[in-house]
Amino acid sequence: MTNDLPSVGLGPLRPPPSGLPEPTATPPVVAESGDPFTTLRVVCLLARIPRGISVRIADVTARLNATHLDWLFSERVVTDAALQLAANWGADYRTTGGVVVADGPSGAAITIEDTPRVDPWIVRQAERQAAACLEVLREFSRRERPSGAD
Repeated sequence: MTNDLPSVGLGPLRPPPSGLPEPTATPPVVAESGDPFTTLRVVCLLARIPRGISVRIADVTARLNATHLDWLFSERVVTDAALQLAANWGADYRTTGGVVVADGPSGAAITIEDTPRVDPWIVRQAERQAAACLEVLREFSRRERPSGAD
């Protein structure tokens, strides 16, 4: 005779059937202006572009789309993130020459000055976005808990 009452809790799992794929597929994400997850990806790429030369926003956008295959970046969104970076530079250093976003003959472009102060500054910008991402995730987690407790 078998016990028809279910046990409480899931308990140990059996091994997966042979050939069962991992559930790692993620849905596509359309990048949005002002979203910290978007901005983090843009800033991390901008941290690696050549310094002191103008780089087309279209090329930055193309690289983001090629790097993050599950995301879709538009030039507008990348430009918005670059303009915010330029505004942050101006607020931090009271100059406008450190990060310049301008229209050129080939479209919008960004130029980041070639000085030693850029790398630590842009790392701090990325860290701020990463912290904002974690806060969004924490808030999502809190909303999903029945008690709302941390």
